[in-house]
Amino acid sequence: MLLSPAQAAEPVYEPLRDAAERQGVTLGFALTPGHLNQPGYREIAEREFDLVVAENAMKWDATEPSQGSFSWGQADQVVDFAAAQDADLYGHTLVWHSQLPGWAESISDPARLRDAMYDHIDAVAGRYADDVDSWDVVNEMWEGDGSRRQSVFQRVLGDGYIADALTRARQAAPDADLCLNDYSTDGINAKSTAMYNLVADLLADGVPIDCVGFQSHLIVGQVPSSYQQNLQRFADLGVDVRITELDIRMNVPASQNDLTRQAQDYRTVVEACLAVDRCTGVTVWGIDDGHSWVPDVFPGEGAALPWDAQYQAKPAYSAIAEALGAQVEGDPDPDPTDPGDPGDPGDAACEVTWTNAGWDTGYTGTVVLTNTGDAAWSSWTLTADLPAGQTLTNGWSADWSQSGATLTARNAAWNGSVPAGGSVQIGYNATHGGSSAVPTQYTINGADCA
Repeated sequence: MLLSPAQAAEPVYEPLRDAAERQGVTLGFALTPGHLNQPGYREIAEREFDLVVAENAMKWDATEPSQGSFSWGQADQVVDFAAAQDADLYGHTLVWHSQLPGWAESISDPARLRDAMYDHIDAVAGRYADDVDSWDVVNEMWEGDGSRRQSVFQRVLGDGYIADALTRARQAAPDADLCLNDYSTDGINAKSTAMYNLVADLLADGVPIDCVGFQSHLIVGQVPSSYQQNLQRFADLGVDVRITELDIRMNVPASQNDLTRQAQDYRTVVEACLAVDRCTGVTVWGIDDGHSWVPDVFPGEGAALPWDAQYQAKPAYSAIAEALGAQVEGDPDPDPTDPGDPGDPGDAACEVTWTNAGWDTGYTGTVVLTNTGDAAWSSWTLTADLPAGQTLTNGWSADWSQSGATLTARNAAWNGSVPAGGSVQIGYNATHGGSSAVPTQYTINGADCA
C-alpha cells in the first residue's frame, strides 16, 4: 500500500546516533529481529541507532507461553544485535495486561498470581541482568481518566502490585534502571497526573523506581502544548524520563502538508527531550512505514515513522537530524575553536522575536532570529542582557552561555547559514526569581536588532 507521495530526497546526515551522543542522549528503535534479513531495514538499524528495544520479543507471551516453560530465541537475537552494535538495550516489558498468555490471565488466586509474576520477573530480568540497561517493569497501568486499569494484576493483587513488581525487578536486575511506561501521558492531563502522583508516592515509600517512559503514539498536529512541561515535572521528582515509543500517524495516503507537519512534530518532541536535563533520549517505535503497527490498529492511518515503506528518508528524518545538530554527510566538520567570520557587524540587519513561557521558578524561552539584510549570514552570535534574577540552565539549537547578566547564543554546526530574509529558531530554559520577562535589547553579530 502506498503510504506517502513521491517526494524530493532528504539530505543524508551523519549517523543520528553520533549526533545524539554529542547531545548526551540515545536514539533508539523497536526491533523485530525477523526484519533484519531485509537489507534496507538492517542498514538503517545498524547505522542510525544506539539503543535497541524489542518490539515484541521480550513480552510475556513471547518469553513464557506456558507456565515455567521459557522461549528465548527471539529475545536473544535482540540482545545479540544490540551487543554487536555497541548499543544500549532497553527491556520491554515484564508486567503488562496485554500479550499475556491465557494461563496467566486466568489466575484468580492472589498467592498464585504473585508467585507467577515473581517467577516471570526472576527468569526474564535475571537472564538479561548483564545486558539490559533499563526495564519497563510495568506497562500501561492507567485508564484515560486516571483510574487504575482493571487488569488481572490490579483485580487480583490490588494497588500494591506495581511496588511489588518494581521491588522484585530490583532483586533480579540490580544494575538496571527500573521504569513505568504508558501512553497518552504525554501532556499534563488526568492520566499523566495519576502517574505523577504514583511516582511521587513510590519514591516517598522507598520503592525502587528510576525512570518514567512516555510512549508518544501521537497524531500529526496534536503534540500537546504542555509536552515539555510535563516531562520536566517528572524530572523534577528526581527520576529520568524517556520518549519510549514515538510515532506520529496521519490519514493515508499522506499529503505533503501532513508530512511537513509531521516533521515539525518530530522536531518538537526531540527538542522537548533535549530541553529537559533528565530526558535520556527518544525511541521510535520501528523504522519504516512498511513495518509499523499503526495500520493494523488504526485502519486508514499510517505513515507514522521517519522512513517510508521503501526505506526512503522522509522529512521527519531530517527534522530529527536537525534537532540533534547532525552534520550533513560529507560536509567538513566545524572547528569548535573557530567562531567563524560573522562579517562586518555594522552591516548586519536583523530582527529578534523573543517569547517566554514561565512556570513557578522557571521558564522556556523561544527566540526567532531573522536576517532582514541583503546578504546571507555564514554564522551568527546573539547576545542579550537577561533581566535580574534569571539564570540559564540549558538550551538547544545553539551553543548557549551566560556571563553575569549577558546571555550568548552561537549558531550550531547546522544552522549558521541564514539567507537574506531567512530565520532560525532557537530555545533555552532558565530559572527566575519572580519574573520571566524577556530581554529588551539584543544584538546579532554585534549589531543592534529590533
